[in-house]
Amino acid sequence: MTNPRMDGFRNRVGGLAFGGDYNPEQWDPDVWREDVRLMRQAGVNVVSLGVFAWASLEPEPGRYEFGWMDEVMDLLHDNGIAVDLATPTAAPPVWLTHLHPEVFPIMADGEPFGFGNRLHYDPSSPIYRRYAADITTRLAERYSFHPALVMWHISNEYGPTAYNEASSVNFRHWLKRRYGDLGTLNEAWTTRFWSQVYTDWDQIEVPDIPRAWMNPSRILDFKRFTSDALLECYVAERDIVRSFRDDIPVMTNFMRFYRNADYWKWAPEEDVAALDIYPDPARPDSHVSAAFQFDLFRSLKGGQPWMLMEQAASAVSQWKLNVVKEPGRMRLGSLQAVSRGADSVMFFQWRAGRGGQERFHSAMLPHSGPGSRTFGEVTALGREVELLAAVAGTTARAEVAVLFDWNGWWGLEEVGGLPRNDFSYADTVMRHYTPLWEHHYAVDVVSPRGDLAPYKVLIVPNAYLIDDHGVEAITAFAHAGGTVVMSFFSGVVDECNRVRPDGYPGAFRHLIGAKIDEYWPARPGERFTVRFAHGRTASADWWREDVHLETGTALATYADGLLEGRAAVIANAYGSGRVVYFATLLEEAAFGAMLLGQVEAAGVENRFGDVPAHVECSVRQDAQHEYLFLLNHDAERGAAVRLPGGGRDLLTGTPATGEVTLPPLGAVVIQRALQASQAA
Repeated sequence: MTNPRMDGFRNRVGGLAFGGDYNPEQWDPDVWREDVRLMRQAGVNVVSLGVFAWASLEPEPGRYEFGWMDEVMDLLHDNGIAVDLATPTAAPPVWLTHLHPEVFPIMADGEPFGFGNRLHYDPSSPIYRRYAADITTRLAERYSFHPALVMWHISNEYGPTAYNEASSVNFRHWLKRRYGDLGTLNEAWTTRFWSQVYTDWDQIEVPDIPRAWMNPSRILDFKRFTSDALLECYVAERDIVRSFRDDIPVMTNFMRFYRNADYWKWAPEEDVAALDIYPDPARPDSHVSAAFQFDLFRSLKGGQPWMLMEQAASAVSQWKLNVVKEPGRMRLGSLQAVSRGADSVMFFQWRAGRGGQERFHSAMLPHSGPGSRTFGEVTALGREVELLAAVAGTTARAEVAVLFDWNGWWGLEEVGGLPRNDFSYADTVMRHYTPLWEHHYAVDVVSPRGDLAPYKVLIVPNAYLIDDHGVEAITAFAHAGGTVVMSFFSGVVDECNRVRPDGYPGAFRHLIGAKIDEYWPARPGERFTVRFAHGRTASADWWREDVHLETGTALATYADGLLEGRAAVIANAYGSGRVVYFATLLEEAAFGAMLLGQVEAAGVENRFGDVPAHVECSVRQDAQHEYLFLLNHDAERGAAVRLPGGGRDLLTGTPATGEVTLPPLGAVVIQRALQASQAA
């Protein structure tokens, strides 16, 4: 189902959006005209404007200076460049924090988060919200019908966690809405443990740094509350701009693997999901993690196209070592985002800043000017993005889904008190995703409340905490004929972080066909051998479970140690479906082979089985065409890919038939008539 606001956006920009954050308030007006001239040269058609401009728009409380913004908006429009106009509320001006220091967020250690960074506000502060609403209203009054406006960009990278008194007040209101009465809350939080029973709502405060251990259910609910408090800020500003004009899309920008906001709850409140992502060029596998994020953001709104809002043209400045993107890498990463559903290629930022924390963060127009390598690559990419206009609005389909859940993430990493407290949910998810990426399977990402009907296989990585709705959905999926591949320490606690009854794994005991007596985290350096039914062995480490089979059968058993002979991998028939459960951390090769075997056995289509792993294969399609992206991520090796049928490479305009040769870091985008491709 398409969004009319986003349809209008695509029509206005004429295909894919190309551009980046523009901060003209940091430059003299004579630079603006040079900027616009070079933007046109580079093919820029959209800029994000005013993201950090609050102090320039309102230099004193109630005194507004919109003249410079008027001039920039007009200048951009006159040159055919559209504006994604931001509310500047991610960085309150110093006058606000001096007038009202209580808007500063208090950190978990009790110290204030001082001025000089950004996100220096308590999202529950009524004072902050009042001033944010005021500047948003002023912008909407002035620019809602400006001809340059194509999108509203609300704030920037929401994220502060605050431990202020205002947060405690708002937390109590949130808990009242969630639980209704103290008796229900006390039961959910198991407060009789350690005599923590609450008898008055005013006794509940936000959980600052504990001096020993802290109630894990209280911490979990505070994580949920923080996400919702931030969302309240977004919705308030969104509703203001929508009250002036309702046909302009509204969004904010998210971040990769970010814990403080549950994006499954946020996405329905936006017209489009938008991602800021900075894959580390120093890490050879960073493009695989990026691919997962792209699949997640495409999935957040049910497969609708998403927006790449920020990336780096070359190096960043926030890490200990900030290496440049080698020639061709920026282009390839941009095409990778488009291949997995992005309808934009945007950067932070247009012109590199002379000062400030991000003065060495690369830009589309770097310090070395328009004669630089980076600007040359940006300009060449702009021409290619224009050639891909037909791809805008197209979608992708997948038969494999990976479960990703913020509540489960918080349960594993935030609350403590587990058999081992060094889980990395992101690493676990990537361990399941990577073999699918390497073997070119299309993947969607789903929440426990998502629709599982379109899929043949559901991958469930370490779903330690899962609510009853998620349990029912996964169980029904398997019963109806789906294949579930699940990893250890899943189904253990309910949504309140209480251990489920009837033994481990309480939620999935009947699903996996086994009971788990104990969880056995491995000692440092401990490894053990797993033997498969056909005699092959593999190593495992980090985790074991003492499994007692019921209806399930062992696909592999421990070959040594105190659990010798116990099942290490279980298969169970459930209804019309099949469940495979990993009770240990198998070495990557063996785990990947077993996971892929289940995907193949489930009948999932793989059109690219013979393509080398370093060549990424993705498909977008509409009612008439499919668009096949082949991206070679290897900087040294070329690759040859045989095509099933022919088409036209949109990047060169030449026919593509038979075998396509990709140079190192090379790419092709092949447009094919949909009926012809299906026949092939």
